[in-house]
Amino acid sequence: MRGLASKGATLLVTVDCGTTSIEPLAEAKRLGMDVVVIDHHQCGDELPIVDALVNPNRPDDLSGLGHLAAVGLVFVTLVAVNRELRARNFWRDEQPEPDLLSVLHHVALGTVADVASLTGLNRAFVAKGLIAMRRRDHVGHTALMDVARLNGPPEAWHLGFMLGPRINAGGRIGRADLGVRLLLEGDVSEAARIAAELDRLNTERRVIEQTAEAQAEAEALASLGLDDKGSVIVTASEGWHPGVVGLVASRLKEKFGRPAFAIALEPGGIGTGSGRSIPGVDLGKVVRQAVTEGILLKGGGHAMAAGVTLRKERLAEFRAYVESALASAVTDARHANELFIDGAISARAVTPEFVATLNRAGPFGAGNPEPLIALPSHQLIYADVVGEAHLRVRFKSGDGAILDGIAFRSVGRKLGNALLEHRGQPLHVAGSLAVDRWRGAERVQLRVADVAVPNAGPVLIR
Repeated sequence: MRGLASKGATLLVTVDCGTTSIEPLAEAKRLGMDVVVIDHHQCGDELPIVDALVNPNRPDDLSGLGHLAAVGLVFVTLVAVNRELRARNFWRDEQPEPDLLSVLHHVALGTVADVASLTGLNRAFVAKGLIAMRRRDHVGHTALMDVARLNGPPEAWHLGFMLGPRINAGGRIGRADLGVRLLLEGDVSEAARIAAELDRLNTERRVIEQTAEAQAEAEALASLGLDDKGSVIVTASEGWHPGVVGLVASRLKEKFGRPAFAIALEPGGIGTGSGRSIPGVDLGKVVRQAVTEGILLKGGGHAMAAGVTLRKERLAEFRAYVESALASAVTDARHANELFIDGAISARAVTPEFVATLNRAGPFGAGNPEPLIALPSHQLIYADVVGEAHLRVRFKSGDGAILDGIAFRSVGRKLGNALLEHRGQPLHVAGSLAVDRWRGAERVQLRVADVAVPNAGPVLIR
């Protein structure tokens, strides 16, 4: 703050942070800055003394917009500022009013990449943003879609799994300006060059992440033991890149089905890390409590994700604290870990037209999951490893119809093992449907979520 003030800054706007930064923002005000905070993270009763705090998760907010990501809050803030400027007759022929709807593709990308709930206003943001992206009239987004080899019109999951990670890759490796430059670039050739660099950094990021993930999984397995005891996973290591700990935490949460933290221990004995939670367990709340207790130097977040900073010597204390605080909630949440099937169908009825009908209920994502379809007693006629730990599979119905599928990141996990062990056998299969476009052809693909072995026969009641 002092550095910004010394360079003549008089207006400070923070985005996606600031609600709990009491002392830094107090210093900014002391130095004469006007301070505006646009944030969506949870907070306690103490709020920073600023000129404006736009946060739907502050205790006194009644807007009901707590599900918005920071990018969505920026958009609604711009809408409000624009409305006020219009009321003051600010806009002139030489200074026309901006078309805010033209930036909804940015709002859609940020909303999905931040795993915000696709309900209410977020749903509208993403639906309209995807329409804008499909026009391919934004140079940066188009370059990103091309380098990600996105075939066909973008869907919500493309933003989260293909475009968002490439935008973030620069920041995770140390080149945070690349994503901004790409989204601001107007020259097609330069945008293609930046997108190619982000794609390269994303590949580099995956290698770094995989190394840290393997180490973290080994530590988690040792901690849980053969009895699989423990409600929360807390892993930490020197040498981990701080930019990938959030991704590592996500992988641990997915694999072990419980909240997980990954912490990079830096020289000087300070660790910075990220946590990811499961539905029903509020991670942000317990992290804020750990800060209040003095266990963490800093920390905050929301129910499903949190960031922490701590001293290395307090690591064991933090691990014990979150284990104690969350044990009951995790037990309840894991007990309710069930798949809810939306409908059963045979491979013969799975067509692009059927998928198009389902997609009318989209966009799908957090808070509005894709319909989960069951294929009862379909024979697994093919299963083999493809790409990075994925399994390509093929199922056949009783009338001979065949449906291709893929089980992402399943190799070495329970789902992958079950598929490989039951090749040639009938299985009940659950998953979501998507249209796979390859070389101009369209075919439906099942993204496998789970399988079950059919009962050998009727249950005899004695």
